[in-house]
Amino acid sequence: MERACAVLLFVLRPVVAALRAKGGSIATRYAIERRRSRHRRHGRLRAVLRMVVSLQNVLIGLWIMTLWWGERKVFRDAVEECAWSEWEKWPKDAVPHHTLLIADPQLVDAHTYPGRPWPLSSLTVYMTDLYLFRTHALLQKKLRPDSTFFLGDLFDGGREWATETSSSPDERYKSYGNDVWMKEYGRFSRIYFDTFKLGGTASPASPRGRKIIASLPGNHDLGFGNGIQLPVLQRFRAYFGEGNRVDIVGNHTFASVDSVSLSAMDQAGPAAASSSGSDPHSDAFGSAAGGSGGGHLYSEEVWKPTETFLNDFRTLRSKAIREELLSMNGEPEKYLSPHTVVDATVPTKPTVLPATSDADFPTVVLTHVPLFREAGTPCGPLREHWPPSGTDPPPEKDERNAIRIGSGYQYQNVLTPTISNDIMNKTGPVVQIYSGDDHDYCEITHREFSDAPKEITVKSTSFAMSVRKPGVQLASLWNPIDPQTGRALKLATSPTIQNHLCLLPDQLSVFIYYAYVIIFTLLALSIHAVALTFRTPDVFESALPVLPLTHRFVDHVPSSSTSSTSTSASSLANGENRFGNRCGNSINSRTASPSNDGTRPAKYVHFGGVAGLDEVPRRSRQDDWDGSYTPKEKPWPGIKNAIGKEMTRGGFRWTFFVFRTHFLPPFGWVAGISLAWYFWLLWTW
Repeated sequence: MERACAVLLFVLRPVVAALRAKGGSIATRYAIERRRSRHRRHGRLRAVLRMVVSLQNVLIGLWIMTLWWGERKVFRDAVEECAWSEWEKWPKDAVPHHTLLIADPQLVDAHTYPGRPWPLSSLTVYMTDLYLFRTHALLQKKLRPDSTFFLGDLFDGGREWATETSSSPDERYKSYGNDVWMKEYGRFSRIYFDTFKLGGTASPASPRGRKIIASLPGNHDLGFGNGIQLPVLQRFRAYFGEGNRVDIVGNHTFASVDSVSLSAMDQAGPAAASSSGSDPHSDAFGSAAGGSGGGHLYSEEVWKPTETFLNDFRTLRSKAIREELLSMNGEPEKYLSPHTVVDATVPTKPTVLPATSDADFPTVVLTHVPLFREAGTPCGPLREHWPPSGTDPPPEKDERNAIRIGSGYQYQNVLTPTISNDIMNKTGPVVQIYSGDDHDYCEITHREFSDAPKEITVKSTSFAMSVRKPGVQLASLWNPIDPQTGRALKLATSPTIQNHLCLLPDQLSVFIYYAYVIIFTLLALSIHAVALTFRTPDVFESALPVLPLTHRFVDHVPSSSTSSTSTSASSLANGENRFGNRCGNSINSRTASPSNDGTRPAKYVHFGGVAGLDEVPRRSRQDDWDGSYTPKEKPWPGIKNAIGKEMTRGGFRWTFFVFRTHFLPPFGWVAGISLAWYFWLLWTW
C-alpha cells in the first residue's frame, strides 16, 4: 500500500507542478489582460472625452445655451415675474378680475423709419413683430387676463394710408393706398387677436368669458384734432368698433374716451371753443394748425360723437350696470321695443328698463392722450428715461422726470385743460385713469379733481418705441357686490384696484449679449488656430521619404563599363525601384559601368506620378558620355514642389494657410449649427 502511494505521488507530483505552473501562467496572463483592458477602456474614454470636450463643441454648446436664453428664457422669466400671485394682496377667498392694458404697439411700417434701406427695414419689421407676438402670446397663455384693453396707437402710419376718398397730407405717403392699411390690419390681427385665443375663452371672474377690446384710437391711427380725416376715422371704427364705449369689468365701469377726436372741439374755432370755456393754457400747445397738422371742413363730425357720448355717459353707465346685474342673476336683459310702425330704413334703438336701485360702480377712464397737468409734474421712480432728481423728499417739480407739455404735427403730449375737465366732469367721480401715447411710464395724482384720481401712463409694449424695457400694465379689480342691489359689500374707503407694472425683456441687451458671444467665439477660435499654427510641425516635411534626399544626377556618363559592376548596379536599381513603388512613385533606373578613372557608376533616375517634378532627359547614345564629368549634387525636389515653393519658405502665405486650415473648419461647424438652431427658435414658438 505504501509503495502504491509512493508510486502515485511520484506520478502525480509532476502533473501537479505542471498544473500549478499552468495556473500561474493563466493568472498572470489574466492579470495582464485585465490591465490592458483597463488601459484600453481608459484610452477609449480619453479619446471620447478628447473628441467631445473640444473647443469647437464647447463653443457650439455655448451658442445653444445662449440662443435658448435669448429667444426663450428671458421672455418666460419676464412674464413669470408678473404672475398675479406675486403682487396681489387680496383676501384668500377673493376672485379678482384680472385686466391687461396695452399701449402703443405701433406696428413698425414705412412711416416709422422712412430712410432705412432694405434689408434692414424688413429685418426691423420682422424682429419687432416677433417680439410683440412672443410677449403677447406668453401674457395670454401664462397670465390669462380676463379682459385686455388697448390704449391706442395700434399702427404707426395708420393715419397716412389713404382710403377710397382721402389721401395722406404728407407727399411722401400719397402713394400708399387702402391695401397697405388692410395688410397692417392683418398683421395686427395675427399678432394680437390670434394669440388671444391661447388663453381660452372661459373666465373664472366673469360668466361672459374673456374679452379683448382694441377700439380706442390713437393719434398714429387717426391723427390728432383737426388733422383727423373723417374717412380715416370711419375706416378705423368699421374694423375695430366704436372708440367711445362703456364696459362693466370686474364690477367697475370702464369709460373709453376717444380723446384724439374730441380734441378737435378745442381747435374747431371760437364758437366750439366758447361752448366749453376758454383755455388759458392754449399757448402751450400752439395753434390749431400747428398742433394738428391742418384742419378739415368736417371737424365737427370728428369730435361731435365723442362729446355726445360724454353728455349721455351717466345714462349709458346706468344701462350697462343694469344689464350686468341682470346677467349676474340669470335674468333676461329686458329690452323693450315699442309696438309702433316705423320706417325700415331708420333703425330704432331698443330701450332698457331703468335701474331699480342706485347701484353705482367705480369708474375707470381710458384715454390715449394723458390728461393735462402742470409743467414739470414728476412721473415717479418707475419712469425709465429720466429717474427723479431726488427721492427724499420727492421734488414737486422735476422737468426731466415729467411729460413735456407741447405739440407738433399730428400729436399733442397732453390734453388741454378744457378737454381734460370736460372728460372728468362728465364721467366722474373717477377712481383711476389709464393713458398711453408717451411710451414711458408715468404715475401722477390729479388733486385738482374730486377724489384725487390716480393716472397711470402705460409704457409702450414695443422695443422700437425708444424704451429699452417695454412693458404692460396689470390691474387687479375686486369689488364684491350684492347681485340683487348692486351695492358694494366693502367699505367705500377700501381700494378696489391694485396696479402692477409688468416689464418685458430688454431686446437690445439680448442683441448686445449676442455680439459679445460672437466676439468671444472669434477670439477663442483665433487663439486656438494661432497656437496650433506655431505648434504643428511641417506636415509636408514629415511626408518626405526617409531615405537620403540627395542623389547624383549626371548629364553624361562614361562609355566604358564592366559586366560585374553593371550587375551589381542593376541589383541596386531594382531595390530602389521597389522602394519607389512602395512610395507611390515610379523610379526608372539605368546603370552604367564605372568610368575609366574608377569612379562609382552614376545612375539615371526618372520620377513619375508627381506633378511638377524635374525629369532628366534620356540619353540614347553612350558615345556622348564624358568620363571626365564630375556629377553634381542636386536636392531631391520632393513633394513640396507640388504645393508650391512659396509655402516651403516659412513665409506669411504658408503661415496664413496653416492658420486658415485650423480656423475655418471649426468656425464653419460652430456657425452652421448655431444658425440652424437660431432659425429654428425664430420659426417655432
